Amino acid sequence: MPESSLWRALLGVDRRTVIEDVAFDEAAERVVVHVRPRKRMRAVCGRCGRWCGRYDRGAGRRRWRALDLGTVQVHLEAAAPRVRCREHGPAVARLPWARHGAGHTYAFDDTVAWLAVRTSKSAVCQLMRIAWRTVGAIVARVWADTETQIDRFAGLRRIGIDEISYKRHHRYLTVVVDHDTGRLVWAVPGHDSATLNRFFDVLGDGRAAEITHVSADAAAWIADTVARRAPNAIRCADPFHVVAWATEALDTERRRAWNDARALARIEGKRGAGRPRADSPARPGHETTKKLKDSRYALWKNPEDLTGNQQAKLAWIATTDRRLYRAYLLKEGLRHAFKIKGEAGKQALDKWIGWARRCRIPVFVKLQKRIVKHRTAINAALEHGLSQGLTESMNTKIRLMTRIAFGFRSPQALIALAMLAHGGHPPTLPKRA
Repeated sequence: MPESSLWRALLGVDRRTVIEDVAFDEAAERVVVHVRPRKRMRAVCGRCGRWCGRYDRGAGRRRWRALDLGTVQVHLEAAAPRVRCREHGPAVARLPWARHGAGHTYAFDDTVAWLAVRTSKSAVCQLMRIAWRTVGAIVARVWADTETQIDRFAGLRRIGIDEISYKRHHRYLTVVVDHDTGRLVWAVPGHDSATLNRFFDVLGDGRAAEITHVSADAAAWIADTVARRAPNAIRCADPFHVVAWATEALDTERRRAWNDARALARIEGKRGAGRPRADSPARPGHETTKKLKDSRYALWKNPEDLTGNQQAKLAWIATTDRRLYRAYLLKEGLRHAFKIKGEAGKQALDKWIGWARRCRIPVFVKLQKRIVKHRTAINAALEHGLSQGLTESMNTKIRLMTRIAFGFRSPQALIALAMLAHGGHPPTLPKRA
């Protein structure tokens, strides 16, 4: 094998790169490989790839970090002349071993991106001997290159839209997930109608008209934007969020019962020190307060998941506070409607609305009005069985990536890493299928 072919194989470059010389810097303990692109590559714009006229020699010779050879760092050194592009003006000519504006080779970038998807960011920093911020820049660069080679919106029909908090001080991302493939197809900072409009601008009116179903929570900015930009889409309310409304109403009623018991306990006489006597007056307010204190999970949990103590607590509530137990049954009745789904679920929801309307519990009377307001989207969820489960799962994966990386300085790096990991086009190691 010729020596130049050997070095091209070791460096992970192709035949468009000419190896001129190899030197070892003993002081810095690094290998410096002097390279140049072949003649036909010297007049191509590094941004758009068009053939251009030469402009000048640039800022002199530059270096690019390559993959290490064992424990020794390797750098490629070459001139970086500029060309005159009709679209971008003076720009550095395209180099066959590195992306435009990068300080690392293709092989180095791809290896870092592959490691970032599968390991923690700190582990990548130590293994590849690069800075924390550099990992984010490389990931963003690799995703930008990948995005130009794929059509991530192809065949998009059923989507889920949600927002996720990725940082303190109310920093949010809006994410869009494909229900049919399970892929993350779009993410951008922000959580308002202007942010969601950016998605439909990128998607285009033609493809927006092909969307058939959209699952989301009851946020008005999502509903209004989807109705305006995707007129043919059926909006499905998320069953989990609807049942969560009932759980919140139930907890409000539980606090009402607890506060009533505390008010009764304040007017009851205090017992003296020592063991209470047999003829001491009963104190129902104190007893009710004590038992209601730990009843939250007995009321919140599904009946099939209750422990023995929680079942006993629920039975005690059924005999002592009929109004609170009726609120619990209303919550379970709403959950049952979403559990059976279909036409039977719609009929069960009709009966539930009538029951809640005359239940004489203010928070549930208010809740049934809210459900009637969103009835069209709720009926669509019951009919098509679409929920935000996949979208919430994607949010959990993004939070896990943020936790493993110990946070991100910019949302762009987080978005790029999420798209590489869950967008259906993961990075590959150099020279690997």
